Amino acid sequence: MRRTALAALALAAVTAAGLTGCAGGDQANTGSSADPAGQSSTPKTSQKPKEEPFPGLTGGEIAEKAFAATTAAPSLRMTGSVPDEEGGGTIQVDMALDKRGECAGTLGMDGQGEAELIKTGDTVYLRYDEKFLRAQGEGEPKGEVDAAVAMLAGKWMKTSATGPDAEDLAGFCDLDAVLGGAEKGDADAARGATTTIDGTPAITLTARDGQDRFTLYVATEGEPYLLRLDSTSATDPGTLSFSDYGTPVAAKKPTGDVLDLDSLG
Repeated sequence: MRRTALAALALAAVTAAGLTGCAGGDQANTGSSADPAGQSSTPKTSQKPKEEPFPGLTGGEIAEKAFAATTAAPSLRMTGSVPDEEGGGTIQVDMALDKRGECAGTLGMDGQGEAELIKTGDTVYLRYDEKFLRAQGEGEPKGEVDAAVAMLAGKWMKTSATGPDAEDLAGFCDLDAVLGGAEKGDADAARGATTTIDGTPAITLTARDGQDRFTLYVATEGEPYLLRLDSTSATDPGTLSFSDYGTPVAAKKPTGDVLDLDSLG
């Protein structure tokens, strides 16, 4: 049970990182995709923008500025949904993370429960709800699943961030690793309409990699941060939103009793 649940969570690291590296672009129009889980923002095209954002810059140049600003940020919050390439379905992500490797947030799979995750220092803390544990234990003997639920559901556990089960998951908490490759930007991205994301003015950029289409939303006020990335790829569809740039990550050791998974062997 322990290894199965951790493996499912670690998958989010691979999938989320893959979405940050979309490459190439053309003039194709890409519509807005569904909002990420828990998000209420729906891009609304501005009919008459007061002034052109990023005057004189191409879409590719704007994308380069956006990725440079985003990768330079000390911390951010990432929310949305990405595909589970191994098991099928969708992983929901709501995670604050920084360049020190600290993180705090939740991960879920297809509405089948939720797991809370905190990494601070060299330790990863996890807390699963009953629904998540039962979903991860599907196909296992009922007695074993019931025992795992009784022991783990709703309780904090800890494990070494360098252990074999948690190493990939801990890497997901490293902002540099999650944004790896994004500093190259999208040289051929095309400018699109202006819009707003969660009340922040933004410009839409479209990019293409073969048959895969991507839509990027870049802040036009303040730092040109990447606010949202939509993928309409047939193989890797998903949406990720980025917010709370520079906000300290509230990654603190849970209070009360914490079960030490490493001591269980």
